[in-house]
Amino acid sequence: MAKPTDIQAIGAALYFLPVRTRVPLKFGTETLTQVTCARARVTVRDRNGRQATGWGETPLSVQWVWPGKLPYEERHEMLKKFCVQLAELWASFKNPSHPMEIGHDFQADILSGFLQGFNHSHRRGREPMPWLAALLCCSVFDLAVHDAYGRLVQRPVYETYAAEFMNRDLAAYLQPASRSAVSFRGKYPVDFLVPKPPQRLTAWHLVGGLDPVEVTDLKGDELRDGYPVLLADWIQRDGLTCLKVKSRGNDEAWDYARILQVGAIGSAHGVHWLSIDFNCTVTEPAYVNGILDRLRDDQPRIYGMILYVEQPFPYELDQYPIDVHSVSARKPLFLDESAHNWERVRQGRELGWTGVALKTCKTQTGALLSGCWASAHGMGLMVQDLTNPMLAQIPHVQLAAHFATIMGVETNAMQFYPEASNPEAQAHPGLYQRREGRVDLSTLRGPGFGYRLEEIRRELPVPAAEFEN
Repeated sequence: MAKPTDIQAIGAALYFLPVRTRVPLKFGTETLTQVTCARARVTVRDRNGRQATGWGETPLSVQWVWPGKLPYEERHEMLKKFCVQLAELWASFKNPSHPMEIGHDFQADILSGFLQGFNHSHRRGREPMPWLAALLCCSVFDLAVHDAYGRLVQRPVYETYAAEFMNRDLAAYLQPASRSAVSFRGKYPVDFLVPKPPQRLTAWHLVGGLDPVEVTDLKGDELRDGYPVLLADWIQRDGLTCLKVKSRGNDEAWDYARILQVGAIGSAHGVHWLSIDFNCTVTEPAYVNGILDRLRDDQPRIYGMILYVEQPFPYELDQYPIDVHSVSARKPLFLDESAHNWERVRQGRELGWTGVALKTCKTQTGALLSGCWASAHGMGLMVQDLTNPMLAQIPHVQLAAHFATIMGVETNAMQFYPEASNPEAQAHPGLYQRREGRVDLSTLRGPGFGYRLEEIRRELPVPAAEFEN
């Protein structure tokens, strides 16, 4: 049944904000040294004619969403071009409803077909843009619509994921796993969210594949910019208790040695937990099992510190339906890049995955639906970073606070481009630094995502696209 608070988009603008990393970040077989953050402004109107504006942002992390052999700049330009064209589609999408319903319908009715047409007209037999990249570009507008809705009804957006505001329950989107007792009829996202979200979250630090972790790793050309260089210095400065270790996935000796090295340093400096991220480069469960079994037998202390293993296997579950029960029998195994939507989460669960790493860069709408499906089926949840700076950090940590993650949130923009968020940090200092091993969300308040934009003095460039209807 339609509600007077149902909205539709009537305008959209897009901005590109370039950021350079202070140190390189390795993603699988590629290395990130710069990134373009896409920021969207979407204006919405409800059935009574009231209007509001919302904002969304994400880094266009080319290496993460589109690993491939094409030159970086070609992929980068395609993502930007895709975003520009999406701005016009969002501004003209006439579908008055709640933002989660709008986000779902846009992905189902517009985004899929548009990606096919885009690849046909722009790629013409060349490497096509993947669906994950399309979701990334879509996410900035989806986030902005959610924020705008909260601002229009003058409520924090997470309070609007309930029957009071929504026209459809979760059964309209989600189907339970076969042979389960789960039902989504009469259920709304609020039924799977934390009633009183914490104001501080445990922060995970990323140990990249190129990061020096001890003195013998130093080459003499390291930056002297006032930020830590060695792992022990990061741990001590930020009070870290959780480390995420990037592995290669194709060099068992290196991976084992790296986990051992990071685990030993962490253990000596008060770290409690490790996660291992193989970044989709592994093709056989035996590779991961061999490393885990060796740690279990030879290094039980470090093995015990491993809280979960993240996405060792290739992105596309349809192409690589690998049975991973043997891995998840050893340690919790979390989908990340493969978890495009709740249907992929369901498929992953059947293959043996036991958890999901949610990301706002796959759309706020999709993260909510995947989180609700996984929670209903007893899967573990984490919220993983895309090295989110500036506004992108805020919905990211809000998602982690509102779902019951197994341990806080990954947040590493302060490692790779800490100065990029200086304007936002004036309003939210605790979000852009880690102290006592945590980030502080207590400054987030007000409608939408709680950005408090009026207190953030950021000068935006000329819009790359702007459409009004």
